[in-house]
Amino acid sequence: MAAKDLYEKDYYAILGVDKKADAATIKKTYRALARELHPDKTKGDKKLEDRFKEVSEAYEILSDDKKRAEYDQAREMFKSGAFRGGGQQFSGDFSDLFGNGGDIFSSLFGGRRGPRKGQDIQTEVSISFRDALFGKEVDLRLSGQGNAPHTITVRIPAGVSDGAKVRVKGRGAPGEAGPGDLYVLVNVIPHPVFTRKGENLHITVPVSFTEAALGADISVPTIEGDEVKVRINPGTQNGKTLRIKGRGVKKGVNAGDLMATIEVQVPQRVDGKAKKALEDFAEATKNEDLRSEFIQRAKA
Repeated sequence: MAAKDLYEKDYYAILGVDKKADAATIKKTYRALARELHPDKTKGDKKLEDRFKEVSEAYEILSDDKKRAEYDQAREMFKSGAFRGGGQQFSGDFSDLFGNGGDIFSSLFGGRRGPRKGQDIQTEVSISFRDALFGKEVDLRLSGQGNAPHTITVRIPAGVSDGAKVRVKGRGAPGEAGPGDLYVLVNVIPHPVFTRKGENLHITVPVSFTEAALGADISVPTIEGDEVKVRINPGTQNGKTLRIKGRGVKKGVNAGDLMATIEVQVPQRVDGKAKKALEDFAEATKNEDLRSEFIQRAKA
């Protein structure tokens, strides 16, 4: 491959992002392009299929910090004329320039030694929050990249996080030295109740004013579908978080925790006996000054 061809392949321009774009911007831009250009949607359009390959190749480099740094370094070297011939055809082995084990272009583009493996390909799949935690087999429709359209079944491992890539060895494009690999980008659909932070799950649990004030035993749902009993101590404040051990994300024999945050619900309408009870409560506690210290701190 001509050196000039390498440095003129601008992966930032292919993705449509600035050279200084952060990882989150690159990921967001790629996802939008991948959805738009996926072969299942473009229905055999060769031009769009080639564009999808370009976008996938660009993301494969720019989403990897090490490869991105090597790529940026290599382009700067080409632009500055660091290679003999000022970017013309280089007839030697690139390892002559970088040394064994430090060949930038070998790591990025496969080098020039012997038969090459087939190209890696990438696709994506959306799964539910629960399936991401417990694992799921999904059927993927693949097309192009030297293969006839076909469907394969891929196991998404338990505990996978949103944006993770699952590697399926040997299911990429064919090549002289064997097929490349398939990378499955996993999009996790948000859950209406649970969220995830690392290996812990988080949930906000509504409780009544009287439960918070007097204490109560309440039921908290878990992602497994059962419920656990949790003791709310008298005087529990809004926003207090309780830890339920071992009911978070499970990976092998290890498991995170379920973090239950209390949300005290204030009744929107009070009448009858309930209103009278609250009025009596207000009268009994009217000498309690809840805000004087707060106001003093605000004036500091």
